Amino acid sequence: MTTSAKPLSVAVIGAGMAGRSHAAGYRNVNTVFGAGLPPIRLAAIADANVALGEDAARRYGYEKALASWEAVAEDPTIDAVSIVVGNALHRPIAQALIAAGKHVLCEKPLAGSLEDARAMAAWERTADVVTAVGYTFRRSPGIAAIRDHVRRGELGDLSLFSGRYWCDYATDPSGPLSWRFKGGPGSGALGDIGSHVIDVAEYVAGPIAAVSGASLSTQIPKRPLPLGAVVGHNAAPVSDEVGEVENEDTASFTARFESGLVGTFSVSRTAFGLPNGLAFDVVGLGGRAAFDQHRPAEYLFDDAQPDTRTRGARQIIAGPNLPYFAGGVPMEAPGVGASNGDNFTYQARAFLDQVAGVAEPLPACPTFADALRTMEIIRAVVESSENAGAAVTIPPVA
Repeated sequence: MTTSAKPLSVAVIGAGMAGRSHAAGYRNVNTVFGAGLPPIRLAAIADANVALGEDAARRYGYEKALASWEAVAEDPTIDAVSIVVGNALHRPIAQALIAAGKHVLCEKPLAGSLEDARAMAAWERTADVVTAVGYTFRRSPGIAAIRDHVRRGELGDLSLFSGRYWCDYATDPSGPLSWRFKGGPGSGALGDIGSHVIDVAEYVAGPIAAVSGASLSTQIPKRPLPLGAVVGHNAAPVSDEVGEVENEDTASFTARFESGLVGTFSVSRTAFGLPNGLAFDVVGLGGRAAFDQHRPAEYLFDDAQPDTRTRGARQIIAGPNLPYFAGGVPMEAPGVGASNGDNFTYQARAFLDQVAGVAEPLPACPTFADALRTMEIIRAVVESSENAGAAVTIPPVA
């Protein structure tokens, strides 16, 4: 299909750290993977914090900053929008955007509650627009390469998946009580970072059938109330008053995949010294692979080499032989790196490929239905934790 020369107009709702990553991704989409997309019009960034929105619009070359998401929904010239705000706001914003005929890329987790997520997935089934969710790690060259190893059977029959996402953004007890600490069990570390590692696990190793042995805990039960807006995980001025933390700082559970594979998972936002510690190992009867986001330009791979003297884990450096790298970086040479920012560019390109009907698109973005499934797994983990670790079955993939 030949794409139109008419510009494709995009906007971002939310100017925090993830919102800026979406904004930068849209700015870069026509620099990667060759021709195909029409020109991109960087229309607007919307944020109730007007100064923050104006700064993001200036930094990333957007035409204007808007003070409300409603202004984006009401603008007939905007075609596609990223929703990058607090989880509880996803449902009303997505509903308004879809009703206005706009394509929607929503950050994970899909919504602030399972009820809202189910409503959003129902709208997706009848919507005449592209709807997608921001599971950015699917675009990591190393993770995508490990998935290819698994799909080609190069690890043999899988025997173990061990995934973790350990972060330190909530280790400081004086950190403000932002929206991230509000909501019931499952909306804390599980929803914020656990949703990523659950999605990566199913992306690499297939559907999860049941969870058990779950445990949730909160290390810092009270936090000071902020005196103003809190941006991302940043520090902010706080008052002498404190409020209750309503969700979990850490969580762990085991899983059984539909294939029979066993998985172990742990997530924490109070893991000192680990700024962005997504990592996993996948092991089979004939090989193993491992990835660590703190070293995103490589992964470890080990298989049954014919000569036992040469067996052992090998460091695979990201280069044009890995997914997304060829055509996705300015210098297509091994060892020049790979970053989380690149993943946002690849995600934005994949989303706009779908919107524009590009003839040879990147792999499609996860859907609202995919993200609803992740939330159902999170709900099952919470249920297991509330019932002494009892096993909870996950509905099979449709």
